[in-house]
Amino acid sequence: MAEKTILIVEDEAAIADSIAFALRKEGFEPLHVTLGEQALVAVREQAPVLVILDVGLPDISGLDVCRRLRQFSEVPVIFLTARSDEVDRIVGLEIGADDYVTKPFSPRELVARVRVILRRAGAVQAVGQAVVHAAVPRFELRPLEARILFAGQALDLTRYEYLLLKTLVEHPGHVMSRAQLMDRVWTDAPDTLDRTVDAHIKSLRAKLRVIDDDADPIQTHRGMGYSLQPNA
Repeated sequence: MAEKTILIVEDEAAIADSIAFALRKEGFEPLHVTLGEQALVAVREQAPVLVILDVGLPDISGLDVCRRLRQFSEVPVIFLTARSDEVDRIVGLEIGADDYVTKPFSPRELVARVRVILRRAGAVQAVGQAVVHAAVPRFELRPLEARILFAGQALDLTRYEYLLLKTLVEHPGHVMSRAQLMDRVWTDAPDTLDRTVDAHIKSLRAKLRVIDDDADPIQTHRGMGYSLQPNA
């Protein structure tokens, strides 16, 4: 069934087989292709609920596959990469991947990540090129435009403000620590102090209040981190 189909894009048969086995044990229907071009066709024709995408494919890079995929689909993507180079992971997340796993990895851990992403995607409704999170109705993500709207108005955000708010909107109600936010947002600035998160949260709150004086959707949890109210 389409609602259980997971597309595996991996040219190494042993890896693909281990992923497919783990997915079947959890009730999913794996669909395996070995080439990037095949993956693009499969997404259009089979409508999988998630794509597990190897970065190093024989025909075109997994990064290029994701870029082209994002031109017509918002299906969640998990990258598989054999490289330890952080730049690949940064680029992957910035072009629209939802997560990445570095080889070698545990298939069980990968399936656990699949479930987390699908639970999160369950609160998301695709509307054209926008992604509207029903659980946070006042926010509208437009990832293809790298924009976020609040109460129908576009926010003027810096790169890190955008990535920070996007992360919070994608995890409504979840308390995220400074370390988690640093890991997701400041991946290309490892020497940045965690207090930078606080400064950007303050800036985001100010920009939200420009649109709505009473707006205070970002909650501080002392000693723990920040969350976005699901009913903001």
